[in-house]
Amino acid sequence: MIRKISSNQNLQVGFVLIFAFLILLLNISSLSISYKEALNLFVNSSLLSYLTQFSTYIFGFNDYALRLPFLIFYILSGILMYKVTENFFRYDKDRILNLALFLALPGVISASLLVNSSIVVLFFVLLYIYIFQKTQKHNEYLLVFCLFIDSSFAIVYLALFFWSLKYKDTRLMLISLALFTISMYIFGFDSGGKPKNYFLDTFGTYATIFSPLIFLYLLYSIYRISINKEEKSLIYYISATALFISFLFSFRQKILIEDFAPLVVISLPLMLKIFLNSYRVRLKEFRKKYNVFIFFVLFMLAINLFFTFYNKILYKYIPNPSKHLVYKHHVAKDLANYLKTKDINNIKTNKEMQLRLKFYNINEGNDYIMSKTKIYEYDEKIDIKYFDRIIDTYYIKNIKNEK
Repeated sequence: MIRKISSNQNLQVGFVLIFAFLILLLNISSLSISYKEALNLFVNSSLLSYLTQFSTYIFGFNDYALRLPFLIFYILSGILMYKVTENFFRYDKDRILNLALFLALPGVISASLLVNSSIVVLFFVLLYIYIFQKTQKHNEYLLVFCLFIDSSFAIVYLALFFWSLKYKDTRLMLISLALFTISMYIFGFDSGGKPKNYFLDTFGTYATIFSPLIFLYLLYSIYRISINKEEKSLIYYISATALFISFLFSFRQKILIEDFAPLVVISLPLMLKIFLNSYRVRLKEFRKKYNVFIFFVLFMLAINLFFTFYNKILYKYIPNPSKHLVYKHHVAKDLANYLKTKDINNIKTNKEMQLRLKFYNINEGNDYIMSKTKIYEYDEKIDIKYFDRIIDTYYIKNIKNEK
């Protein structure tokens, strides 16, 4: 059954998307380019490099140009998330609720503001699911294309292999197995290092990505679907496989959560559908515990969102500023702005900060040296402060007059 979408519904969806886009756009200015992001822009050759290089070539070297491609993928992913739930929920308002919740997840927001492949992976996974829902066919060309996007798709191929076993699709079984093997050959799998249990770290990271109560209910939802004998969707196969593999590997080693999180995030509508069905089958007088749960979910999500956007306030309470989760995305722009006020446009410093400053048009040169270690007879001392807390101190010495 295909539902007709009203103009009022389109307006509501458009409002949610535009509002989310503008909120994120306003928060870009609070971030500095990180060393890893600078490597992707200036040194590496990858999908992230091509995206950032193209955007900065068109719009110039600024924070908005750097992050714009990922904001676009964020909005496109939101549209696809709305599309794939066309016949999923009982009421259209549930689809809008699912969209709003998806766009508000701390992990999705972080992925769209930072230069990383997670939001790109999320978009292409949702695109694949959407095409499958529309055609009831697995798009093999898209699967091959995704092979070159990111190592995360190895998990997708593994999920499709399990799907093919269930539905006895020999062609898909061979293709998914071949693509999984090729992905492992191209990207490899890090199994080195001393075995150590990182299960709790992985669990905590997922809780941060979703917010704790949402993730706990998501785990319950995946478990409930797993033990249910009814037909399971493609969304379930991909998200459940990613979740299981990530926890399995974390018993031995620290995993890259960005390889798994985009595939787990797509399970959001599964969780929401189970919750709404459980909520609505009860009379109003028996919904009290569900209402309490909703309150705490929204409260904790609001707290997570607040600290996602206004995380610099945490520097007031963290003993070691470098332990701040977003420390690597701070300082550089403030440092560059200070140097420009002193008419310092070239300087020599450590390689990481050197590459970050390059983005803000502070190039490497031999007129000045800068260090976090106190320099003998330094000329300038720079204190980078957030909320009256000194985060970093740099010392500058003018050496051009000593030549």
